[in-house]
Amino acid sequence: MSMLSRIALALVIIGALNWGLIGLFQFDLVATLFGGQDSFLSRVVYGLVGIGGLICLGLLFKPNEEIDTVTDRPSRFSNSNLRTEFGEEPDFTKEQDVKSKKTNRGMDHVD
Repeated sequence: MSMLSRIALALVIIGALNWGLIGLFQFDLVATLFGGQDSFLSRVVYGLVGIGGLICLGLLFKPNEEIDTVTDRPSRFSNSNLRTEFGEEPDFTKEQDVKSKKTNRGMDHVD
């Protein structure tokens, strides 16, 4: 995630918390901190939160592979060594090779 996206997300979180305070307690924290809703600083903060929301709107439509770029870390739900819980799985590749050679020889005789 880029630095601009992180700043935008922080601004959106600030705005969401402010709206939560307004909805639950009728308390506008931004207006209280910056001198009322009509003050210049409050309007700047409200504008920045709105711009942050527009930037985060773009994050909503990004594919997952662009958002999560960490791929060298193994997942804790995957069995990266492909072994069973109680021991190693038997190696059937030699038996499959012998079987495929037999079927190929059988096909040669059919032609």
